[in-house]
Amino acid sequence: MAMASVRYLKIKTSTCKRLVKELSSYEKEVQRESAKTADMKEKGADPYDLKQQENVLAESRMMVPDCRKRLEAALEDLKGTLVLC
Repeated sequence: MAMASVRYLKIKTSTCKRLVKELSSYEKEVQRESAKTADMKEKGADPYDLKQQENVLAESRMMVPDCRKRLEAALEDLKGTLVLC
């Protein structure tokens, strides 16, 4: 039973680490895409291209809260596992 607990802890810890990296990546992507959108607006880019870029930015922004929610759930799962050990 103890070996199974250690295994589950490793899995759950790895999940949390992966989600932290993923969240950081999405946040950086939002910054990058925001800068790109602002640059396109400043340079007077084609309205269609600008709209496409704004859609990319909106999709990136949607991923941050989703990833944060998954990270919070994974952390709660890890905490629950630690209480049981």
